[in-house]
Amino acid sequence: MADRRSFLKSIAAAGTAMAGAAAAGVTGEAKAGERREAPPDAVGMLYDTTLCIGCKTCVVACHKANDLEPDTRTDDLHDAPLSLNDQTKNIIKLYKEGDRVSYMKQQCMHCVDPACVGACMIGALQKREYGIVTWDSNRCIGCRYCQVACPYNIPKFQWASAAPKIVKCELCNHRLAEGKIPACCEVCPRQAVIYGKRDELLAEAKRRIAENPGRYVDKVYGEEDGGGTQVLYISHVPFDKLGLPELGAESVPALNREIQHGIYKGFVAPAALYAALGAVMLRNRRSGKGADHE
Repeated sequence: MADRRSFLKSIAAAGTAMAGAAAAGVTGEAKAGERREAPPDAVGMLYDTTLCIGCKTCVVACHKANDLEPDTRTDDLHDAPLSLNDQTKNIIKLYKEGDRVSYMKQQCMHCVDPACVGACMIGALQKREYGIVTWDSNRCIGCRYCQVACPYNIPKFQWASAAPKIVKCELCNHRLAEGKIPACCEVCPRQAVIYGKRDELLAEAKRRIAENPGRYVDKVYGEEDGGGTQVLYISHVPFDKLGLPELGAESVPALNREIQHGIYKGFVAPAALYAALGAVMLRNRRSGKGADHE
């Protein structure tokens, strides 16, 4: 019982600190409406629909690189996921309408101002090295708010696991630490998806559009959309046909901050509420095993 009491006290103390930091951090109207920028060392990927042949080599490589079992639930003989799921961080989909055909690569967009990070009350999801959005199992309480918040419907929860994880692309950050590149970029036979610094990828995307008038939609998706993303797209068909939402230039968290700033004048109340909710959910999750002994 003493251990639980100590745990709750530590969470309460953290909540007080969190509320104080929030109050100190949001001191004026400019803070509420400011636009966040990608970090200077931000990396990402550029996907070109005109080069992809739909071979799905990237899907297989992603499974192997991230120690995920092949998804054979719809096909006993092949690694054939139908969408992002608890075993799949990267998927190739087909768009076909009349004689218009395109492939579409879907994975975490690594948003400049991520909705999943804004929704995570304990900080399990954060933008860390190189602006990559990563998940920390030691902090996650399984609330799945990140799934609800993400406008791209990316994070997936392992419902069938006794120790569930949030599954999403982390840009093969473990490979980056070894001096390698994301597995999907390494194996693509057509270089339909390439890896690099975000600013360089953006420049390359604009160069391709400028040098091939009429071949592409005159836009780089992710440059501004939803506050900007570190995964960029250029396409020969409208982006909404590929399943990419029309979000405008403002991020979801930016809108939330603006509303919260107006209502709470400093964000103290919601910060304290998040800390309290986190304490309760962590307590419930961790106390199950010891309840009988107490």
